[in-house]
Amino acid sequence: MASGIEIRAAHYPGRPPIDAYGNGGFRFADMSHRGSILCLPSGVHGWDVVEDQPLTMDLFERVLAEAGDIEFLLVGTGTSIRPLPAELKTALRAANVSSDPMSTGAAVRTYNVMLAESRAVAAALIAV
Repeated sequence: MASGIEIRAAHYPGRPPIDAYGNGGFRFADMSHRGSILCLPSGVHGWDVVEDQPLTMDLFERVLAEAGDIEFLLVGTGTSIRPLPAELKTALRAANVSSDPMSTGAAVRTYNVMLAESRAVAAALIAV
């Protein structure tokens, strides 16, 4: 017998293109997700980050854990571009991951193109 609603961390175990973004979330694989997402080799994960939040190392732990399967990380920083912390850039470089911060819209478009080219790309996308 069910004991109630079970809340689990959002996770989609595939690498779908992003169909749409905006209104505080993303659409992919005939589903929608409210909030920010990480698109990684292990799938699409909910990411508890909002646009005005400082980008810290701990927010990218999952990315760094999968760095061996990532060549390029696109970081969609919201409606405007902001730099990644030097500590994060250094950690990504040490793991042989190139990174590029850009607006979320540009990151979504670039991610889809690189994914279609079968590149080892990942994206950290802040919802707008």
